[in-house]
Amino acid sequence: MTAPARARRALPLLTPTQIANLKPELADVIEYRKSGLSLNHVVGCPIDCGYCVRHLFANWEMKTPRALMSDEAAVELLTSHRYFQPHTTPIQLFNRATDPMLPVVKPHTFNVLRLLDERGLTNHVLVITRWRVNSEDCAILNSFRNIKLTILVTHSGIDHPDIEPVDSAIAAASLRTLYEHAGRYRTVLYWRPIVPGLNDSDEHIQRALELSQHAHATVFTGLFFRQEIADYYRDHGLPEPYDDTARRKIMPEKSEQRILRAFHRPADHQLPWGPLFRKTSCGVAYAHGEADYNGHYGIRELCDICPLAQLDLCRDAWKAPDLALVTSQARALGAVGEVEINERAIIVEGLNEPPRYFLQHTHGYQVHDRSKPHHYRRHGRADIGWPTA
Repeated sequence: MTAPARARRALPLLTPTQIANLKPELADVIEYRKSGLSLNHVVGCPIDCGYCVRHLFANWEMKTPRALMSDEAAVELLTSHRYFQPHTTPIQLFNRATDPMLPVVKPHTFNVLRLLDERGLTNHVLVITRWRVNSEDCAILNSFRNIKLTILVTHSGIDHPDIEPVDSAIAAASLRTLYEHAGRYRTVLYWRPIVPGLNDSDEHIQRALELSQHAHATVFTGLFFRQEIADYYRDHGLPEPYDDTARRKIMPEKSEQRILRAFHRPADHQLPWGPLFRKTSCGVAYAHGEADYNGHYGIRELCDICPLAQLDLCRDAWKAPDLALVTSQARALGAVGEVEINERAIIVEGLNEPPRYFLQHTHGYQVHDRSKPHHYRRHGRADIGWPTA
């Protein structure tokens, strides 16, 4: 089966005036995130998860999905983007302003995948959903011949209806269906956001253990608790999970340790419930039998839960790039000060996230901002819930 160009009528386009009234970050349909260039030319979502990043874009009230441009124009914009590298740059679809498997969004998801695939691109493409996926959808997802496609199913297990209005049983059913029918694509259990006292009980962990049997990999992560989300919780009388907000995801040490004890046998790395990863790209790469494209192998404490065979893959692929070359590239991107390469990462100054991620994906080696250090064992996570020493 080949993916249809249109399974139903395309979404109506927002007018220029409507687009001008969007927050600039939302009107810019391409954003470079750690897991790849993110394409978001469809905005609006009725699901209303209380912790959604849509709060950050002042777009919470747009419940009906609308398109900013055609799929063809969006794909052209993506593949001509200054940071896009064919066969290298990972791509994400519709992961900040809607759900890609909503009935009215799904045709656009399939069409974008088809357009990318027909270009012969072999880039990783990540589609993240918590909505319904059926066997017919799986047949279309299996039809793509070139892109390395991963469907990440977000499952929180949160039972509070005002925080998680969608029954987690929907995501669980979609995960099982995707795994059962997987051929060319891979599926990942995206267990998130984990919040102490809300969905990290023994029962919640046991449920995730059971679901992990229906995925090629499991990735667990914490909560983005930014000020906009904290304000929403407060305004709606929701229980605030933390006393403070943070720029990075919050994943307390105690919660992580309980999860790791449940999932793993550290002595022999025999994983009876399926491999578990702290980072999205690690789980995606494992599912496709490849080394991590984000170069996390340099942050060795992240790897202490990885299957030994995956460690071998990442070790063989991980190589520090040439300092002169990286310095030249970083300078061209706007870096200032000294460029350093150590056994963990490339260290730069004066570069925001997009150019850092461009370098990171180019070399398969971590790239860090000297002014925002990644602390040992908290790599890329907030300090909340971790010892201060």
